[in-house]
Amino acid sequence: MTTVHDIPADLMIEALSSRLVDDKTVDAPEWSRFVKTGIHRERIPVQENWWSIRSAAVLRKVAMKGPIGVNRLAQEFGGPRDRGVKPNSAAAGSRKIIRTILQQLEKGGLIEPRTTPGGNVNLGKVISSKGQSYVDSVAHEARGAAEARYPELSRY
Repeated sequence: MTTVHDIPADLMIEALSSRLVDDKTVDAPEWSRFVKTGIHRERIPVQENWWSIRSAAVLRKVAMKGPIGVNRLAQEFGGPRDRGVKPNSAAAGSRKIIRTILQQLEKGGLIEPRTTPGGNVNLGKVISSKGQSYVDSVAHEARGAAEARYPELSRY
């Protein structure tokens, strides 16, 4: 069976974002038209569907690297901050955007929190069994496009 690890990131995120929109799992809040995606950006996103693309990327990262929290995801989506004549420094992405996307994915049943056995410490988010089958089915659908672009993938 094809998994999320078998499909290149660009094809997987594209297929996953369209599937998330079709299933109405994520929807962009009203404020998303006015926000930057991090302190290292100068302008707001120009794509109309940037929210679904970011949601697909977050779901893919949770599936591959979970348990993972908001702070680590913000670092993953960060970039270099321009400081003028001084050298660039690392800047994290927007935690509000990632937190809202994680809440939407958790409401859709695709991810779940992972806590300690006592239930008092949150260790981050992991993909649920429903989310794993969801991501794997999208990967299976995207396999044809991946093999067309990269013929050597047919060996796996």
